[in-house]
Amino acid sequence: MESQVRGGTRWKRFAVVMVPSVAATACIGVALAQGALAASFSVSGQSFKVTADKLVGTGFAQYGAIDSGYNLDGSKTAHPVAVSAFSKAEITNMCQSVVTPNIPLLGSVSLTLKAGGEGKPVEADNLYIDVDNLSADATFENIRIGVAGKDLKGPGIKSGDAANPFGFGQDADKATLTDVKQTAWATTAGTFKLSGLKMSLSQGVKECY
Repeated sequence: MESQVRGGTRWKRFAVVMVPSVAATACIGVALAQGALAASFSVSGQSFKVTADKLVGTGFAQYGAIDSGYNLDGSKTAHPVAVSAFSKAEITNMCQSVVTPNIPLLGSVSLTLKAGGEGKPVEADNLYIDVDNLSADATFENIRIGVAGKDLKGPGIKSGDAANPFGFGQDADKATLTDVKQTAWATTAGTFKLSGLKMSLSQGVKECY
């Protein structure tokens, strides 16, 4: 399911009613090489799907935000998202897929990235994931639900995010998620170590789930 909010969105009024089973995997394609977080950016017109067998993260926080960006025809749009943040995270058997439709002479083309298998999980610091759809089994330690965004533990609200610092949030000392499936619009990380990275391109629609 993809939710879109057209121009003129008043993001300060936006509040996500989030359940504790929340977004918990990462997009390989936007990993950063340095420890500083990325600046705010416009999201592309393509969401991507991610699966993982398991994610274990410490310093967890989540809040609602708006991702502004473009449709594939270049028109502007915006997406309400639940942003999940982790101070540190390890991800086992991660798969990311994105489908580019309507390429002349080829039709749809799928890009698939896999990493974190064979006992060497993906490792990330200061990880932020902007999602609009997720399923997983989750366990949280010392969770707090209903925290004001400005008081969240962990990395806190990312600089540049269109998020209300007085809006609904939740945090926990540790989060463990298994059998993760999600649709996301963006991911940033301070560092992102990808063990056993494999990339493939294929014709047609071939997604992680």
